[in-house]
Amino acid sequence: MDKPFRIMAATGTHRGDRDYQQDRVELLSHSRVNGCVLAIVADGMGGRSGGRKASDQVLMTASQLFERYDPHTDNAPVFLQNLVQEAHLVIRLTAISAEQEPHSTIAAFIINPEGDCHWIHAGDSRIYHFRRKKLLHRTRDHSYVQALVDRGELTEEQARDHPHSNILLGCLGMDADPPATCYSIPQLAVGETLLACSDGVWHYFTSKELAAATASLTPREASEYLIQEARERAEGGGDNLSLVVVRIEALVEERKATRFSGFEAKA
Repeated sequence: MDKPFRIMAATGTHRGDRDYQQDRVELLSHSRVNGCVLAIVADGMGGRSGGRKASDQVLMTASQLFERYDPHTDNAPVFLQNLVQEAHLVIRLTAISAEQEPHSTIAAFIINPEGDCHWIHAGDSRIYHFRRKKLLHRTRDHSYVQALVDRGELTEEQARDHPHSNILLGCLGMDADPPATCYSIPQLAVGETLLACSDGVWHYFTSKELAAATASLTPREASEYLIQEARERAEGGGDNLSLVVVRIEALVEERKATRFSGFEAKA
């Protein structure tokens, strides 16, 4: 990035109307390299203990691998692919030892100090890339209804309310390898925002609504608003909710090239 920038960020999580929380969300700032951050959303499935075990394994694996990651020498897409594969294997081993069927989605992105961004996802947790109120790109769900949308048999609006919208074609912990999809942004710019969230959040919003919220509010305000609004729209039938909002802003004080500031909004 030509000009100094700072990363403003927030996370949010809520149990929703479920009896227990199986989502996990984390925003990690690199312990040795300023301006390098990793965001992860994991939506666990497989019953109360199984789903939480799966999402816990995703976060534990991500934290361990990120500690060893060097943005100056390591390949970010390869790092993310290794994260998915290792988390998948650990979840599979957990399933064998615990006689459960834990599964988890993953939506993770890493921002390097130079401003390049890389993401990976498996399942129906999503990542959105906005430039102010404009959607630049988002992940495509590994789900039955997304396949119907891709074939032109459903619209995005119809897919959100489809009775089989919760059927996944792949995620971490299944018998087959997860259908992880990577994407890279060569250079983030001031005014751009990344949003990673579970289906408990995005199910209740259009892309335009998400773009407007993240553009007009601070990351912390946006995370609080989106969770509250999703809860209201769910009308007592909502899933677990989790999200990470990261915005690139101009650096006022130019003594440091990058600065990470994180908040967590929990309800």
